[in-house]
Amino acid sequence: MSFDESIKNVPFKDTNMFKPLVVGNTTLKHRVVMPPMARMRASFPDYVPNKEWAATYYEQRSRREGTMIITEGTHIAEEAGGYDHAPGIWSREQIEEWKRIIDGIHKNKSYVWMQLLSLGRQASIKSLARDGFPYVSASDNIYMSESIKEEAIKYNNLQHGLTKEEINNYIQFHVQAAKNTIEAGVDGVEIHAAHGYLLGQFQDPISNKRTDEYGGSIENRARLTLQIVDVISAMIGPERVGIRFSPYNIYGEMSGSRDPALLATFAYMIGQLEKRRKNNKGLAYIHLTEPMEDDNSVENTQLTFKHDYEEGTNDFIYSIWKGPIIRTGELAGNTEKVLEMLKDPRTLTGYGRYFISNPDLVDRLENGLPLNKYRKDLFYAMTSEGYIDYPTYSEVVANSYKK
Repeated sequence: MSFDESIKNVPFKDTNMFKPLVVGNTTLKHRVVMPPMARMRASFPDYVPNKEWAATYYEQRSRREGTMIITEGTHIAEEAGGYDHAPGIWSREQIEEWKRIIDGIHKNKSYVWMQLLSLGRQASIKSLARDGFPYVSASDNIYMSESIKEEAIKYNNLQHGLTKEEINNYIQFHVQAAKNTIEAGVDGVEIHAAHGYLLGQFQDPISNKRTDEYGGSIENRARLTLQIVDVISAMIGPERVGIRFSPYNIYGEMSGSRDPALLATFAYMIGQLEKRRKNNKGLAYIHLTEPMEDDNSVENTQLTFKHDYEEGTNDFIYSIWKGPIIRTGELAGNTEKVLEMLKDPRTLTGYGRYFISNPDLVDRLENGLPLNKYRKDLFYAMTSEGYIDYPTYSEVVANSYKK
C-alpha cells in the first residue's frame, strides 16, 4: 500500500477537530465525520446491505470511540430507488441487516446516522422500467441529457413530474423509512437534499418548472424539503434529524455555481431551519458539500484538488444557522482551509474518499500521519477488495518491517 504524497500531513490534535461536540443526542469525541458514500455492494434484487462485508466495513471505520458515521445513501422505498446495488430500508430483511451493522458501530462506542435517499431523475430508467416504476422528478420531461431522453423513450418510461398525491406518497416514504431506521437502532437520520437528487430537483428552477405550490418562488421550491423535515422531526424528534445541502453542486445537471441567484434558495431554507431551532425544533446539524472540482475518470486515480474554491464558499451559513455544521469535500487536500473552518467551534469536517482508504483516518489526522491512496476503480465494485482490505497505518508499518 502506497501513501498519497500529494496530501500535506498536518497533525490536528491541538485544534478544535479533537475537541468533543454535542450533535443531537450524542456527544462526539472529535469532529472527524465519515460522510455518506455510495459503495454499491448491496445484494440485488432485495437491496439488503452486503451480509458478507458491510458490517466489517462500518466496524473498521468506527473503532475510534466517539466517531460520527453517516451511512451510504439508502433508498427510502423501492419506488424511490433505481440503483440496483444501493441498500434500502423498507423491508424486514433490510432492517435486520442494518441492525447488525449498527450494533457493530455502537459496540465501538461510536454513533451512526442513516442518509435517506430518493433519486428522482437520477435513477436508472432501465431498472425502473424493469420493476414497473415510473421515472419521476419535479416536472415532466426535463432530462439531464439527450441520451437519457432517448433511453426514456426506448423503455417507454418518460420523465414524469410527481402529482400532489405522489408527493404525499414520497413524504410518507420518508416518514416510514425514518421509523425503520429507529427500529434498526440509528442515532439519527440525514435527509439527502443535495447532489441533484429528488429534493434538489424540486429546489432548482432548472429542473422544477411547476406552476403549483411546489414551483416558481423560492418558498414553493423549498416546500417539499421543509415538509419532509417537519414530518420526520415530528415522528422521531428534530434532535435525531440532520440534512445535507450542496449549494454549488452541478452534478445531475443542477444549476449550482452556474446560477449565483440559486444561493438565495439555500439561504432561505437554512433560515427556515434556524427559525425552527429558535423554537426548540432545531435539527441536529446541517451538512454542506464544499465547492469542488473533481475528475471522476477512473484513469485519474486520485482527486483533482481545487485549492482556491473560486466558485464560491459555504461560509455564508455561519451568519444564518447557529447549530452544528458539517463541511465535506476535498478537505484532505486543503489543510489551510480546514484550519480556518475549525476556528468556528460548531464545525465538523467530513472526509469521504480518504475514509474509504484509511479505516484509521481519525488517528492519522490527529497525528499527521500519511494517508493511503484510494482506488477509484474499486469504489463501486462488487468485491471485498477496495472495501474492507485497506490497512491501518500500524499494519502498513508492520508489513514494511516484514519486507
